[in-house]
Amino acid sequence: MFYQTYQSPLGMILMLGNTKNLIGLYFQTQQDFHKLQSQHSKKELPIFTQTIQWLDLYFSGKTPSFMPPLQLDSTNFRLHVWQILQTIPKGETTTYKQIAKIITKEKGLAKMSAQAVGGAVGANPIAIIIPCHRVIGANNNLVGYAGGITIKKKLLELEGLDISILKNP
Repeated sequence: MFYQTYQSPLGMILMLGNTKNLIGLYFQTQQDFHKLQSQHSKKELPIFTQTIQWLDLYFSGKTPSFMPPLQLDSTNFRLHVWQILQTIPKGETTTYKQIAKIITKEKGLAKMSAQAVGGAVGANPIAIIIPCHRVIGANNNLVGYAGGITIKKKLLELEGLDISILKNP
């Protein structure tokens, strides 16, 4: 696996990938940023060029019309949650509880804990592109983001969301 960095308006972002797929996208404020960077070799790859193009469009306020190829290796539950995250429209939010309801309906389950969904959302390895920042807590509580609440707010604001309706827990 290889890495490249991207200087975003919100700070340095680490891109991890192999020769074909993006495997990780992490803000410098995330706990494992430096550890992940030190474990891989820096290399310029087409996947990083595509990801940079995607990020440039996103940070300029546009909605990219393409998705860099992703490689996601995890449990079926996490993969399912990450798939749902990708359906949340830019500038909109959902809650952990709403995602749990979607899964219970799709799987025919009696119930599911929002905390289980929160664990899967928190394990998302590809920030921004898999938009875990669009998930908020009940009653519009602004909770949980591996890159930090400040970055989460700025991402939502960049997407045109009125963040004044969100509450800090």
